[in-house]
Amino acid sequence: MTLGLVGRKVGMTRVFTDDGDSLPVTVLDVSDNRVTQIKTPATDGYSAVQVTFGRRRASRVNKAAAGHLAKAAVEAGHVLREFRVPESELGNLKVGGKIGADIFKAGQIVDVSGTSQGKGFAGVIKRHHFSSNRASHGNSILHNKPGSTGMAQDPGRVFPGKRMAGHLGAVQRTVQGLEVVRVDAERQLLLVKGSVPGSRGRDIVVRPTSKAIRAKGPSPKAAPSKAAPAAAQSAKSAPAAAQAAKASQAAPPAAKGA
Repeated sequence: MTLGLVGRKVGMTRVFTDDGDSLPVTVLDVSDNRVTQIKTPATDGYSAVQVTFGRRRASRVNKAAAGHLAKAAVEAGHVLREFRVPESELGNLKVGGKIGADIFKAGQIVDVSGTSQGKGFAGVIKRHHFSSNRASHGNSILHNKPGSTGMAQDPGRVFPGKRMAGHLGAVQRTVQGLEVVRVDAERQLLLVKGSVPGSRGRDIVVRPTSKAIRAKGPSPKAAPSKAAPAAAQSAKSAPAAAQAAKASQAAPPAAKGA
């Protein structure tokens, strides 16, 4: 199921496994996801579910959005997100209903999207991980500079896309392959192993991962078993044995008294 949830980042903590291992987890609040519209191929050309999260004052909602939400009998939220869902799975959903955290389960792999933390104007070392120049032996103020950026008379300009200093962070980012460690259905919380983009209190989107999950176990390119060389050797010796049997049948019987 490709249905996801909208929520907010609460913060980070850790949980302990039965073996005593400490796992760093991010707490995500996905409570009160309300269905505002269900789109079907017959009416919209594709199947999807539109949900809203959070609260927004009525004075902050324009007339078009207010009419759309009033039709669904749903309170206005500050986030409106749409998820593509197969048409066969739309029967379990209804407009005005709620989607809980129990659509995910412990051990499931998810992708989490959010806006990364803004870090303001940053140099090339922090922004693009450049190496700094030597800070001594004649180098006075150039140890944290990007170095040469232009070229000679031909082409005589700097190509677009050159990595330079500039604004860092505050962009949409998705972290893939995070594992759901625990699902708190009572408080509508998801505990996800690892870090999630964004500051505490920022909006996030959780959806089932779009990456192929590799099964745990030995690699398919593992060394062949010991029985394989024996089988190959027997296969190679089979034609030789057959030829020897034919030769013994074709040979004339030895004379008596020879």
